[in-house]
Amino acid sequence: MSFLKKLFGGGSSEATETGSAKPAKQVEHKGFLISATPYKAEGQYQTCGVVSKEVDGVLKEHRFIRADRFAGLDDAVDISIKKGIQLVDEQGERMFG
Repeated sequence: MSFLKKLFGGGSSEATETGSAKPAKQVEHKGFLISATPYKAEGQYQTCGVVSKEVDGVLKEHRFIRADRFAGLDDAVDISIKKGIQLVDEQGERMFG
């Protein structure tokens, strides 16, 4: 049955499973844009996001997925944003190199 759901649009899409779906929340931190893109995996929400910044006229992106999973979407979004902020604070533009 799940094959039919995916075939006719009822199941999750590849974009959702890889975290490239529409961001659930975005924040700016130190000139970087952090987008929370958690996705459903095995009945829970997987921590996932994108850190982006325009560098020399080129949009650079760093996608991240963490092992953390949560029952609620709000918790996954909050932790995804916190992980993105942590990446910016620890690595800054080096994460694009």
